[in-house]
Amino acid sequence: MVDCPGATGLYTYQLAEHLKVKPGDVLSVPFGSQQLGAIAVRLLSEQPDQLQSAQIRTVDTLISAGFFTASYWQLLERLAAHYQTPLIQVIRTALPPGLLAKSKRRIRLASQPDSSRLSQLTDSAQQLLSRLQQSPTADYSWRYLQKQSRTAYRDLQQLLQQGWVESYLATPRPPRPKQQQAVSLVAHDPCLADLTRRQQEILAVLQRHGGDCWLSEALQLCRTTATTLKGLAAKGCLIIESREVLRTTHGAQGDRDRPKTLTSHQQAALAAINPLSGFASVLLHGVTGSGKTEVYLQAIAPILQAGCSALVLVPEIGLTPQLTDRFQARFGDQVCVYHSALADGERYDTWRQMLSGHPQVVIGTRSAVFAPLPKLGLIVLDEEHDSSFKQDQPIPCYHARTVARWRAELENCPLILGSATPSLESWLQVKGAEAEETSRGGEAEREPAEKSSESDERQGGQKITDPKATTPPATGSPSQLPRSPLPHSLYLSLPQRIHTRPSPPIEIVDMRRELGVGNRSIFSRTLQRSLQAMQDAGNQGILFIHRRGHSSFVSCRSCGYVIECPRCDVSLAYHQPHSQARPTLKCHYCGHAQGHPAACPECGSPYLKRFGSGTQRVVSELAKQLPDLRCIRFDSDTTRTKGSHRALLSRFAQKEADLLVGTQMLTKGIDLPQVTLVAVMAADGLLYMSDYWAAERTYQTITQVAGRAGRGDQPGRVIVQTYTPEEPTIVAIEKQDYAAFASAELAQRKALGYPPYGRLVLLRLSSLDAIAVEHTAEKVAIALEKDYLSELVSERDYTILGPAPAPILRVAQRYRWQILLKLTLGVALPDIASLRQHCPDRVSFAIDVDVLNLF
Repeated sequence: MVDCPGATGLYTYQLAEHLKVKPGDVLSVPFGSQQLGAIAVRLLSEQPDQLQSAQIRTVDTLISAGFFTASYWQLLERLAAHYQTPLIQVIRTALPPGLLAKSKRRIRLASQPDSSRLSQLTDSAQQLLSRLQQSPTADYSWRYLQKQSRTAYRDLQQLLQQGWVESYLATPRPPRPKQQQAVSLVAHDPCLADLTRRQQEILAVLQRHGGDCWLSEALQLCRTTATTLKGLAAKGCLIIESREVLRTTHGAQGDRDRPKTLTSHQQAALAAINPLSGFASVLLHGVTGSGKTEVYLQAIAPILQAGCSALVLVPEIGLTPQLTDRFQARFGDQVCVYHSALADGERYDTWRQMLSGHPQVVIGTRSAVFAPLPKLGLIVLDEEHDSSFKQDQPIPCYHARTVARWRAELENCPLILGSATPSLESWLQVKGAEAEETSRGGEAEREPAEKSSESDERQGGQKITDPKATTPPATGSPSQLPRSPLPHSLYLSLPQRIHTRPSPPIEIVDMRRELGVGNRSIFSRTLQRSLQAMQDAGNQGILFIHRRGHSSFVSCRSCGYVIECPRCDVSLAYHQPHSQARPTLKCHYCGHAQGHPAACPECGSPYLKRFGSGTQRVVSELAKQLPDLRCIRFDSDTTRTKGSHRALLSRFAQKEADLLVGTQMLTKGIDLPQVTLVAVMAADGLLYMSDYWAAERTYQTITQVAGRAGRGDQPGRVIVQTYTPEEPTIVAIEKQDYAAFASAELAQRKALGYPPYGRLVLLRLSSLDAIAVEHTAEKVAIALEKDYLSELVSERDYTILGPAPAPILRVAQRYRWQILLKLTLGVALPDIASLRQHCPDRVSFAIDVDVLNLF
């Protein structure tokens, strides 16, 4: 399988005699005029009948061996089939960057030029030849040479005709291992008479520190120079050599942590998890602050002792520093981090470290679900409900929870789904299993009904006699895939916080009443008093707002004109980091930025008003009303640089600020015992977003951020500001009754046929040409119903909504249309990937199976 845009299917090559290849190896192959990355899929013993020997090209370069085990290869094929994505695109997603790189055309000297014929060349051709001769390697990339001269192509042709240079394709290489110089003392005792007193002191210092260290450490320990150490090396006293050092990411090293004494509920949960030897799906439903992380740690410890590894997935990169620090305090250097924000070299080295097979704990975001751990003994999804586990773009639009379940089946290991507010899919799975067990009344277990793999997750689990007996997936279209039995499901509850700390009470503040008594501030009177009391007591708090920036849009009060992005059909958000900074307008979709105009671009009026509230505005208003309150913003604008998440949280933990003002990344995984107050600025902004799971997301988000309060010795308090306190979701949040909320929400979903009682598949089309994408969407919708659904599915089992413009029609100059396919639960999705054939080159097409984001 070759990594080339537009090339699909498998290609046949012959192997050079010296080359030994196994399925799953990464190769470099000739393809047309290029040298491309490829994956060995299978070995043939005979030449295919339809091919002649002259047509089969030879591959002679192995880039990386052993990247895909049999179970790992099955996982990738299953993902490609389920999410209707080309397998090579799935492989690109799974591999670290750089392994499937394209070749580069280069120019090098082939022979020494004949000086008598130099006069036949143009001046520019002579300059090109001279540049190659002066190069230390007599070699340059063609792209570089083109930039040096406008006549590079003509000049190169002259040199090629003379036979003095040659053009070739450089084999693609993965990121190079990082080398670092190390110092080692020799085994024999040096002759001290030949050494100065200072040199003897240096050797003594190195001896006290083990006689082996990095050169940079040796220079600091001995307070000397590299020249002095090289002198000792010349006398045979020590060796200076280059060694590979892994570019892995580790957290701040602190004191080693010991296992904590568990509560009775934690002990019961751990006692249920530890005996699991095969595949099982465990929902660990623990209220915020109940000690789920400690259960993870103590469940992982015996896995490592048995020589196996554990994979821990978190939804946000912002969660990794604090979680990584805690895991490293327990397990030391056995912990590594893997996510897309790492540099390419770091990802490559971490990937290779995983392949070693040594017992280790990998912590990462959704892309870490592909971590190539040969001996995987446990998978943990922390905050399993979070929508960040679902990838919207680029394809494949996979959900890490679904892929983790498949992988746990293939690796035959337990999967732990942890959350204080489980997804309704996971909740229904375990509760459906409980209901079926009750209805059977202790009868012998029967063979579970066949359902599609995604339906397994959404419909509910059943116990099977042997949890290890799972059916491996096969290649082919989704309709041809064998269907797995429902997995063994286990529900574990942690209903109390550790040390029996009470959950913080949630107070709902009706902002309509605030307006009625003349309070036009974005802060209610209750919140203002609570912030002042918090500051007076020397405590800390968190303010949650679901938008970053200052204001959501800027409008003219004279003519009503709203300043919009020139590249997208959205308003520009007002940004002003502090009162002295120059205000700017930014697009949160394409990144466009421009200065704030002094007057309305439409009518020239100076009366421009900012509407809505973001993190910047909240901080600005706090500075006016409570000037002594120290604030730190914690959103995607302030955490762009590497290490910024850790730095901001460290500053807050060290009490350099009284208040942490932030967005979604505040809602999960942050454990700060000194926080006694949490406030939600505008619950309605989450509740009234136009998607079917807005209520579920609102309940989860507010409950999660509320759980940050009262984790220390002092009790916590939560204030939620809203204009609709009577809304059922807000009422459920105040009562902190997840079961009641889930029951009501599931009943409504079932009546409407929405997930987890149905499936949604979104077809996204986009183009720079507004007319082309509209016409293509209409053609695709007709073909979908006529050629794919009518013959395979009953009309009662599907609904096609659209084609219609996307809620935001234009993003980054591209016009977007979409078609939403709604399927009855249990109905297999036909193989609709070939709908791409109805799209011209200028229209892109993507399939989002089990879509969450309709924007």
